[in-house]
Amino acid sequence: MVRIQTEPRYTSIWHCVWDTYRRERVWGFYRGLSLPVCTVSLVSSLSFGTYRHCLSHICRFRYGSADAKPAKTDITLSGFASGLVRVFLTSPTEVAKVRLQTQTQPQPQQRRLSTSGPSAVPSVCPAPPGRPVPGPKYHGPLHCLATVAREEGLRGLYRGSSALLFRDGHSFATYFLSYALLCEWLTPAGHSQPDVLGVLVAGGCAGVLAWAVATPMDVIKSRLQVDGQGQRRYRGLLHCMAASVREEGPRVLFKGLTLNCCRAFPVNMAVFVTYEAVLRLARGLLT
Repeated sequence: MVRIQTEPRYTSIWHCVWDTYRRERVWGFYRGLSLPVCTVSLVSSLSFGTYRHCLSHICRFRYGSADAKPAKTDITLSGFASGLVRVFLTSPTEVAKVRLQTQTQPQPQQRRLSTSGPSAVPSVCPAPPGRPVPGPKYHGPLHCLATVAREEGLRGLYRGSSALLFRDGHSFATYFLSYALLCEWLTPAGHSQPDVLGVLVAGGCAGVLAWAVATPMDVIKSRLQVDGQGQRRYRGLLHCMAASVREEGPRVLFKGLTLNCCRAFPVNMAVFVTYEAVLRLARGLLT
């Protein structure tokens, strides 16, 4: 995903997949994912906890009871707040993920020596020992975070956070609002909540809609975070957006949208089924 969004040489998803496999084999598809995987439960707990906390406080303030039915505006504001809060945790992990995924291992340079004669076969000799081949700059997510903090300061760990704020704020507002609306439409007559199938469909569609909103800022965020390496190309969010659109056209803002949506549907089906199960369990324990 990051490579599609940041490297113009890839013409399609399959081009990126084939090139990654050819150069790095299967391991290349999992580069930089260890830190996000380790923190996903914490970040999700913070997001959903913030959403429920804000929603209950808004309902208590506006309607006098935390159990009152919230308006669409209440859901949108609570979702927006949950998206903003998660940025403080996700920004450093996103920086590490993007830097590791865009890091390429230089290949050793070789030269060919040929001998005279009809049956001579070119032999391969390594590059001169006086010019060692440099290895990768980052050796893992923690080493990447430490290196970025040392070379760029705390600001480096939050590079691209302005785009991340726009991405998560608006996408999580869309996420929770669309889920609430779809649940209302999919709830059978005479019931207060949809069945499991309804939750699955609502959760999957909510994830797709959220990523449709998030993808433009996700592209800009990735480019700003990659830009921290070496010479700076972009002066900020607006300059990055304008330069990207000028050089590659408006379609650049939707790079990776198809892949994001294909991934979002099954992931968020599982997320919301788990969320609703935990809520019902909590209500049963409290009553």
